[in-house]
Amino acid sequence: MSSNEPIEPKGHDLDPGTELELGLDTFGDVTVDADGRRLSEAEVIRNVVEEAVLADRLGLDFIGVGEHHRADFAISSPETVLAAIAGRTDRIHLGSAVTVLSSDDPVRVYQRFATLDAVSGGRAEVILGRGSFTESFPLFGFPLYSYEALFEEKLDLFVRLRSEEPVTWAGETRSALADQAVYPRTGRPGGVATWVGVGGSQESVVRAARHGLPLMVAIIGGESHRFGPLVELYHRALDHFGQPTQPVGVHSPGHVAETDEQAAEELWPHWKPMRDRIGAERGWPPAARSEFDRALGPEGALYAGSPETVAAKIAATASTLGLSRFDLKYSAGTLPHDSMMRSIELYATEVAPRVRQLLAASLQPQPEPA
Repeated sequence: MSSNEPIEPKGHDLDPGTELELGLDTFGDVTVDADGRRLSEAEVIRNVVEEAVLADRLGLDFIGVGEHHRADFAISSPETVLAAIAGRTDRIHLGSAVTVLSSDDPVRVYQRFATLDAVSGGRAEVILGRGSFTESFPLFGFPLYSYEALFEEKLDLFVRLRSEEPVTWAGETRSALADQAVYPRTGRPGGVATWVGVGGSQESVVRAARHGLPLMVAIIGGESHRFGPLVELYHRALDHFGQPTQPVGVHSPGHVAETDEQAAEELWPHWKPMRDRIGAERGWPPAARSEFDRALGPEGALYAGSPETVAAKIAATASTLGLSRFDLKYSAGTLPHDSMMRSIELYATEVAPRVRQLLAASLQPQPEPA
């Protein structure tokens, strides 16, 4: 199937028998305390564990921890942090907001997440991606000119490892395997639960479908309905490759406070420096407040505001794209730990039930006009 085939944004209704999962993601952004003091990476990591413990206690479905190798993010080893979380939680699923498979070894990634699955009692998930930052490539000795080939081959090997049977494989980016068994094993069909994280690339969507893997779409800019064609392409590609229907999730940034005004004023002074720092690396101009305000609007990609505002926005996105999961990236630059803890509390206790009420109401048969 060519990713250049014309597609039309038809949208996919949420399956009435499927309840939307609501989760959280963090990259372990290095934060400040109430006095503006920058925390150490160790303090940030310990705070992330506490945030996940709260999310579990309040009944959220998932916590994702991202992998980065740069000064503004504290977490470079998601599985280690997730293992610490596993020891203090009971039910929440534990995954990587992204694992940069291109600059890692598929066998080692599989072993680490299978180990996490064991210690957590079957709660581990991995979201594999190419990564939107490139620091890991020189750090681990991989050439950027092989960016695409590295992911293509390593994903192919990872998918084969999920059979948990001896694997024979050969490629250009790592040594070959000959009837090689890999341990530990989860003992479940399909092995470690695995998603593919994508941005806006049609090729990435088709690749995920070819392997029959669930899709996690990172929407960090623009209107969510603009991603409808990508989701439609994914479903068509699954059909083309003879793969069964798979879940689709969305990862987007946000922050919940008691009112829209409070959420905006809490988030803005931390969001702008983060956006400008990353933007400077990518040739973007500094962010104006008008850009931030547009992102907060009903069609924007920033899910920040009161519980009612955030719930309505999530429900609309879930309905438009036919989602099985929505993950709120609740950390934002130096936004303090206490603010994030309150955001998590509101997200779990007020946003989540409201989202499910809105989705249930939207699925009820509408009365015939008089």
